Amino acid sequence: MKVKGIPAPAPRVRRLSIAAACLAFFMSISEPAYATSNLQVSVSIPIAGANLEASFPTTLEEQIDPNPSLLELDSVKTVDASSMALISVAARKVELARQADGAREVAREIIAAKYQWSEEQFTCLDQLWIKESHWNYQARNKVTGAHGIPQALPATKMEIIGTDWRTNPVTQITWGLKYIEERYETPCKAWSKFKRSRWY
Repeated sequence: MKVKGIPAPAPRVRRLSIAAACLAFFMSISEPAYATSNLQVSVSIPIAGANLEASFPTTLEEQIDPNPSLLELDSVKTVDASSMALISVAARKVELARQADGAREVAREIIAAKYQWSEEQFTCLDQLWIKESHWNYQARNKVTGAHGIPQALPATKMEIIGTDWRTNPVTQITWGLKYIEERYETPCKAWSKFKRSRWY
């Protein structure tokens, strides 16, 4: 009902607290794939006499598209399948490297991918790590605390590759090859050092 001289009341605006508005805003940012553009409400936040309005999704239900497109579903399936395949390959390598011959095979793969050392260099590496640990990822020197296939000392050095260095032979091999390359350039130079001083 209009009264002469008095303007009609403004349409009602759904009001939320600043905390609720911020939560809705951050939820829309953190889950953009599920945010929808057609389910929004107006939020009015009074600031220093001003009335600023913005639209944000306010509930989790409003953010989730109940009918995702086939393209969205296919991309999720593809990502999950790729991730699972990578995890499966990594797990197989770890299991393979728990035996000496498998550890050698994994070392060859890493060398081919990252270092391109010759077969002669691999022979030096093989001799070095036979002397150090017999390619046993559980090998531990009770006196010094050196651990694993490369006999890292202190063993915690291997944490730059992974915190699973106690149980993961691939982590140990990766660290050992990196250490040799950075300190000696090649396995044959590391092997020469070992033959002179019984350590490398």
